[in-house]
Amino acid sequence: MNYWLVKSEPEKYSWEKLNKEGRTFWDGVRNYQARNNLREMKVGDPVLFYHSNEDKEVVGIAKVVKEFYQDPTTTDPNWVVVDLAPVESLKRPVTLEEIKADKPLQDIHLVRQGRLSVMGLKREEFDRILEISNN
Repeated sequence: MNYWLVKSEPEKYSWEKLNKEGRTFWDGVRNYQARNNLREMKVGDPVLFYHSNEDKEVVGIAKVVKEFYQDPTTTDPNWVVVDLAPVESLKRPVTLEEIKADKPLQDIHLVRQGRLSVMGLKREEFDRILEISNN
């Protein structure tokens, strides 16, 4: 099992919208590294949902419910999507400031490669973010 974090601007696609819809395909990825991460995702993999731009916080846990396939928003075969479904909202959001201030999280992709929209996490990093949310 792998652990992931996806980023979305809440005004474009929010955690609330994912909860309301119950499932979505994760489209619009046009970065090769993020695309390769989508290709690595497997059904059942847990995914942290991060609101970028304004809030800059992890707000919920989703899961992969369908592995990669052609992005239906483009005819370019280079781009793929996965389907995600919500699992649960975090007890409280975990801000980027909190993540940057937490020593065990200082090397995660969210801090080192802030513009990457789909990134892998180590299990310890995933668990640490959940732990912060519960405090």
